[in-house]
Amino acid sequence: MNDRTGNLLKKTFQTFLVRIVIWSVSLPIVLLAIAQIVQRADFQWAYDRSPDTYYFWKNIFDGEYSGVYFAIIFVLLWLVGAGTMIYILLRKVFGYINAISRASDGLLDKNVEFIELPTELEEFQNRMNHLKRVSEQNERLAKEAEQRKNDLVVYLAHDLKTPLTSVIGYLTLLRDENQISEELREKYLSISLEKAERLEDLINEFFEITRFNLTNLTLEYSRVNLTRLLEQLAFEFEPMFLEKNLSSALTIAPDTMLKCDVNKMQRVFDNLLRNAVNYSFENETIHINVVQDAGHIIIKFMNHGNTIPAEKLERIFEQFYRLDTARSSRSGGAGLGLAIAKEIVELHKGTITARSQDERIEFEVALPVS
Repeated sequence: MNDRTGNLLKKTFQTFLVRIVIWSVSLPIVLLAIAQIVQRADFQWAYDRSPDTYYFWKNIFDGEYSGVYFAIIFVLLWLVGAGTMIYILLRKVFGYINAISRASDGLLDKNVEFIELPTELEEFQNRMNHLKRVSEQNERLAKEAEQRKNDLVVYLAHDLKTPLTSVIGYLTLLRDENQISEELREKYLSISLEKAERLEDLINEFFEITRFNLTNLTLEYSRVNLTRLLEQLAFEFEPMFLEKNLSSALTIAPDTMLKCDVNKMQRVFDNLLRNAVNYSFENETIHINVVQDAGHIIIKFMNHGNTIPAEKLERIFEQFYRLDTARSSRSGGAGLGLAIAKEIVELHKGTITARSQDERIEFEVALPVS
């Protein structure tokens, strides 16, 4: 039983007990007052009309057994009054239950826009309407995520054919052409390799979708030299930097230590740096800045690129959401990288945020020191 239900029932029963007490105290007072009136009053008119009736009531209120009669009348009237109040109490409680039961049906009824309950249940009404709005929002987001996933799968399945057809075509030419120059052979092999790598990327995206949906992330903590980890990561990205003539600048104190799941946190940094490369202007520098305060280590990835609109920035960490929806784009992956990064960071009790303005894109990861 939650606090809201407990308080409502407590208030209802307190009201019932107060009424019982008032009834129990006022009833004998009223009966005694009636008895005094009967004893002192001259009811000659009642005697003249019906002596038997007169003596009957006279004996009850002023006879030898008037005390017994008084007690019997008191008990009977008290039981009638208490029974009536118990009936009212039960009717009210069951009325609350029926009202909440009917209202609960409206939580899933799309035709019901607003749930209404009695005034006493206003707190429940507000809570149920809040739950209804949250449920509808979650349902909408789930449908949108499922639709994006389905669209992505269709896109991937369709685009698997393109590089595969190219690979088969060029390899067939190499097999069938006996007289082919070394220059042309190298060209065909280069194109085949490029298309095969693209095919591998698409297949990896399929696996990424499957892993994200079928596994729960768990952490295996260890201490890692964050300085060396980021230095190594920047070094491994050098070939990607060269494609757009990019450079990286790492600002971090020597031998900065971090307690985390190293493999998963490396995946976070890899996703953020890959994102910075994909959406950076050419001939720019990607900055990685790390600062530490009393309780957190803050890692920032900053690049210069097209400003991300606010409406897209709000959804950038959603599953299967891609900034670049163009099918010909090689920069957009399955739309899971940032969603997985957010989940990993939050499992570490940290936060990840994104900001973009004036052709500047910044991702910030804040992780607890311990």
